[in-house]
Amino acid sequence: MSGKIKIAIDAMGGENAPDKVIDGISKFVENNKSDDYKLLLYGDANRIDKLLTEKKIIKNNIEILNTQSIVSDDETPLTAIKNSKNSSMWKSIESQTLNNADISLSAGNTGVLLVISRMILKTMDEINKPALAALWPNQKGMNIVLDLGANIECDENNLIDFAEMGSALYKSLYPNDNAKVALLNIGSEEIKGTDTLKKAYQRLSSFKNNDFIFNGYIEGNKIMDGDSNVIVTDGFTGNIALKTAEGTAKFITSNLKLALQKNIFSRIGSLFSYKSLQNFKNKLDPRKFNGAIFLGLKGPVVKSHGATDYIGFYHSIDVCYKIIKGNLLEKIKNNLSHINVEKK
Repeated sequence: MSGKIKIAIDAMGGENAPDKVIDGISKFVENNKSDDYKLLLYGDANRIDKLLTEKKIIKNNIEILNTQSIVSDDETPLTAIKNSKNSSMWKSIESQTLNNADISLSAGNTGVLLVISRMILKTMDEINKPALAALWPNQKGMNIVLDLGANIECDENNLIDFAEMGSALYKSLYPNDNAKVALLNIGSEEIKGTDTLKKAYQRLSSFKNNDFIFNGYIEGNKIMDGDSNVIVTDGFTGNIALKTAEGTAKFITSNLKLALQKNIFSRIGSLFSYKSLQNFKNKLDPRKFNGAIFLGLKGPVVKSHGATDYIGFYHSIDVCYKIIKGNLLEKIKNNLSHINVEKK
């Protein structure tokens, strides 16, 4: 990679936009002292420029590109294709083909974003189905989990593609660590699981490349252990696992808060364990893991959670920066070339 990292941002997507977007940009600019990036902001130019001025954000590495419309949360992919070609979302994706942007980011409508991304950027020649990947915390650091809903049904070839793309993403974000891949299954024994999982297991076990370490199967209760850090599954199972994990984390934190406020004694006790409680809260803070990534397209696209605040949006910008800094697309293409060798 040469030149500045160019991140195209849909400044109007998601709740409380563009305010939270600009606040997130402010934090990114504050934390990133390098001069190796440029942010292309698509949306209402007057509102965006006013917010940048009000918050005294240095505009040296920022360019505003005015757009005429916004993709609503109620928009369907079909109507978006017809009516949203002048929207901030469409233009931020299109910037990868017209303005040499390296990556696109939006907190807008997920379904529309995926359809527009596939339409404009196209799928990689070696990939049959793109996947939606995200970061999950584990005991030793971070997981990449995919697919999280882009593909309800997958065959063994799709799962192998996901393993190669997920490991490339992991190495882009954490270049000093080894990618350790596991297939999500109902047991760790080879005889368990669907025919698709068994075929993917056999193929991955026979791979002789060094793209990743294959750890076999992993059960849902072991995802957070950290022994594997790239968890591969179909979109149906992955989405259920994601929603279950989110619900469980919310249940634990909310009930812990209630327990600590129950009476005077628990409140006093919480004062003595304040630092430990803060560390626990930070560990499960979903804003730190904000930013799902569409993998398998000819250009990378990151989806920020629509309801996140500016802290969450900042982290999604940071993910974009690290993805390009880590040469994600080059790593994916290199990994996929090994699949073709194994097939021969």
